[in-house]
Amino acid sequence: MPTEIIRDGSVAGGIPDILPFRPAAITVFAEREQRLGELARGHALEEYLRFAAALCRVQDQVLQRFPEVTLPDARTVAQCREHGLPPLSADGHRRDSAWRDGLRQLLAALDRAALPPQAAAVLGTLADAPADRLEALASHLLAGTYAEVDAGQAPFLGAALQVYWVSMAAALGAQAFGPNVRYGLCPVCGSPPVASVVRIGGAQHGLRYLQCSLCASEWHVVRVKCSACGSTKGISYLGIEGANDAVKAEVCNECKTYLKIFYLEKDPRIDACADDLASLALDMLVDEQGYRRLGPNMLLAVKGEE
Repeated sequence: MPTEIIRDGSVAGGIPDILPFRPAAITVFAEREQRLGELARGHALEEYLRFAAALCRVQDQVLQRFPEVTLPDARTVAQCREHGLPPLSADGHRRDSAWRDGLRQLLAALDRAALPPQAAAVLGTLADAPADRLEALASHLLAGTYAEVDAGQAPFLGAALQVYWVSMAAALGAQAFGPNVRYGLCPVCGSPPVASVVRIGGAQHGLRYLQCSLCASEWHVVRVKCSACGSTKGISYLGIEGANDAVKAEVCNECKTYLKIFYLEKDPRIDACADDLASLALDMLVDEQGYRRLGPNMLLAVKGEE
């Protein structure tokens, strides 16, 4: 008798409770740096992947000594859980100046001589930028209005904002975040996902989690279901022949969006952000088919047009 498989990828019968939320590990940037170093060797985008690895290395350094900032109080957190709102909403949170201090620490820690010339050239422009300019750029980046942000500055800004949000999410604790935030958006900060990961091991084996592009938190969404519109119709998977079989683009013909999906069973070393950067050729292929990307990669900050 065949085994019944339910839509989330688990085996039917005796299914344990699904963990709805996975907070980012405090080591997320160190692990990402290591993965980028592995991926860079011999890659067509080796220079950029090594640049991204250098960014992740200093992200980890800044995160480990990031100061405490004012967080939502218990009442606000409870109200957010009740009404399905992310307590650290990227578009509603009043940013502490600590994120700008973190940006300047990040810029100072980078070895300019080891950076691509075009990346090294923009360090000074950001380091000397006034606070109101940095806040405006951050707001544009978080809102997805990328035309208002210089492409060379975007990865540095995105890296600093990631550190800030990961730090806040870790300080607030996983119990602060409810599962009822708007579909397809992070329950911590309301940002779109960078990609999804099908996990392995234990009760989570075969389950799909979306990873936030900003704070790296993960939340469960059943498989074969569009991460943007929730449709289960017209879902298909695209890949590049001869490329890594652990990465596909899940495309939806209902809303014409796509999100990459990574299978840890085929490559347990995958990091959603790092492997997304290393598979930009797949983005080009899917874009040619008329699909738009659901969420950005903050170390690249490029997303399909709305």
